[in-house]
Amino acid sequence: MPSRYLVLAARFNDLITKALVAGAQDAFTEMGVDPGQVDLLWVPGCFELATVAAKAARSGTYAAIVCLGAVIRGETPHFDYVAGQAAGGLQRVGIETGVPVIFGVLTTDTVEQALNRSGIKSGNKGADAARAAIQMTQALSRLEELVRR
Repeated sequence: MPSRYLVLAARFNDLITKALVAGAQDAFTEMGVDPGQVDLLWVPGCFELATVAAKAARSGTYAAIVCLGAVIRGETPHFDYVAGQAAGGLQRVGIETGVPVIFGVLTTDTVEQALNRSGIKSGNKGADAARAAIQMTQALSRLEELVRR
C-alpha cells in the first residue's frame, strides 16, 4: 500500500482553505507522517475536486486523498449544486477506486461559520480530515489482514 498522501485544496474561498490546509499539514506531522510524504495540489474550486481526486486515486500513488475547501451559501441556489455534487463525486471516487477520499469541504451558511471551522473556534476541519485519512488507511490495511486469514 502506498505511504503518500495527497491534499487537494480548492482556491475558491482560499482564505478559509489555506487555514484548512495548514491544519491538515499540522495533523499529518503530529501523527508521524513525514512532510515529504504529503503532496499538495490546488484546484479552482470544490466542484473540480472529484476530477483530480479520481485521476490521483487511479494513479496508485496515494494511500488516501484529503479534499479541502469551503462552499458558503449565497443568494442563489449555486451552493446546493456545488456542495451536493462535490460530496457525491468524491464519495464515488472513493467507492470506485478503493482509495479513501476524505471530504474536508466545509458547507456553511456564513463566512463566520466557515472561519470558525477552519481553526478560529471549533477546531480545524482540515486537521480532522487528515486524521480521518490516516485512520482509513489503517482500517483498510487491517481489513486486508483479516481477509487474508
